[in-house]
Amino acid sequence: MLQKFVVLTLLVLHAFPSFSQAEEKVAPPYISTIQFSGTTSQSQLPIIRLGERLQLSFDALNGQEEDFYYTITHHNFDWTPSDLSKGEYLDGFDEVRIETYENSLNTLQIFSHYTLTIPNRETRRIEKSGNYLLSIYNDDNELIFSRKFMVIENIVGVGVEIKRSRDLNFIEEKQVVQFTVNSPSLLLINPKQTVNTLVLQNSNLKSAITNLKPQYTIGTELIYRYDQEAAFWGGNEFLSFDNKEVRSATFGVRRVSLSDVYENFLYTDAARKDRPYTYNPDINGNFVVRNVDAQNQNIEAEYVRMHFNLQFFEDIGDKEIHLYGNFNNWTIDGTTYMEYDPASDTYRNSRLFKQGYYDYKYVVVDRDGSVDGGAISGDFWQTENEYTVLVYYRDLGARFDRIIGMGTASSINITNN
Repeated sequence: MLQKFVVLTLLVLHAFPSFSQAEEKVAPPYISTIQFSGTTSQSQLPIIRLGERLQLSFDALNGQEEDFYYTITHHNFDWTPSDLSKGEYLDGFDEVRIETYENSLNTLQIFSHYTLTIPNRETRRIEKSGNYLLSIYNDDNELIFSRKFMVIENIVGVGVEIKRSRDLNFIEEKQVVQFTVNSPSLLLINPKQTVNTLVLQNSNLKSAITNLKPQYTIGTELIYRYDQEAAFWGGNEFLSFDNKEVRSATFGVRRVSLSDVYENFLYTDAARKDRPYTYNPDINGNFVVRNVDAQNQNIEAEYVRMHFNLQFFEDIGDKEIHLYGNFNNWTIDGTTYMEYDPASDTYRNSRLFKQGYYDYKYVVVDRDGSVDGGAISGDFWQTENEYTVLVYYRDLGARFDRIIGMGTASSINITNN
C-alpha cells in the first residue's frame, strides 16, 4: 500500500511538462467536471483569438455553495511570468467572485455548478496575445485549481502537413508534423532567436513539442521539415462511452444498477497493441456533458459511477495502468489508477463521471511519471489525430512573447512523402 502511495505521489509531481514553470494545479476531489473551452462545444484546451469568448465551468460536490474567485496571469513561451503588468494585458480587473452558479436539480449526487465567462462585466477584454493561466481560489485565498489557455493574433499564416515517419524503425507507428510559417507583413528578424513554436497532439499540453527552430528561410517563409524531432506516437483511436440515458444500457455500457448513485458497468476492454488498426470515430480524448432527458444539462445531468474493466496479461513490473483522457485534463492520479483484481484476472477502476460522451484510453505509467500511451492501445500511423501549431514571437527589446499565428491539420490526410 505504501509503495502504491509513493508511486502515485511521484506521478503527480511529474505530471507537468519540464518546460513548464507555471504549473496547472490539480483540483481537489470535491471539484469535478471542469469544462474549459473557447469556440468549441466540447471541453478542450482553449486557444482563442483576441476578443473571442472563453468559458470555464465546474461542479462542487460538497453542496456548500462556496464562493470562488479567479485571477488571470500572463506568461512567456516557457511559462515563466511575463513582465507585463495586469493593466497592460487586461481591460478591467480580476480577483473577483464567480457570480453565476446553480444548484443541481433532481439528481442523486448534489452539487453546485459554477460558470465563468470572459469577457464579463469586470474582465472586459484580454488585450494581449500569449500564454495565460486562469486560477480559481476559495474564500480563504487558497488555490483550488488552475488551467492554461492561449490567446492568438492572426498575423502569420501557418501551413501544417502530417507525414509518416521517414525512419523505417517507426514508419508504422509515428506521425510527423511539418509546417511553414509565412509572414508577409511582419519582418521576423533573427527567427532562430525570436520565434518559438509549440506543437500539440489532440490539444494535450503534457505531450507538446516545444524545441523546434526554423531550419531555413525561403522568401517570407520559415520552413520546418523535421522528422524524428517533430514526431509523435500515432496512438490508437480512443475508446468511448455515452451514458446520456442513465437508466438503461447505452453505447459502451453493459449493465446498470443503483446504489447511492447510478452505477454503469462498461464492457471489458482488451489490449489492442497486437491487433490490426481499426478506424473508429472519436473526439480525440475530449468529452461532452449531456442528459437526453434534461432541459438544463448543467444541473440535471446525473453523476454516475463508471466501472472500467481491462484484460491485459503482459507483465508491467512496478509500473501502473491508468485511465487517460481530457475528462480530468490528462492528469494521472489516484482516481485514474487501474487496480489488479486477481479473482477476475483484470484491472479495474470505478470513478464518478457526469453523464455524457467521454473518450478515454488505458496507458502504462512509469515511476518517473512518464506515460506510455501505446503499451496497451498500440501505435499506428493510420490513427486520426488533430495537430495544432502555435507560433510565438518576441521582437528585439520586447517584454513578452506574442502568439502571432496558428495552424491545424488532421492525420486523416497523412501522406507518405
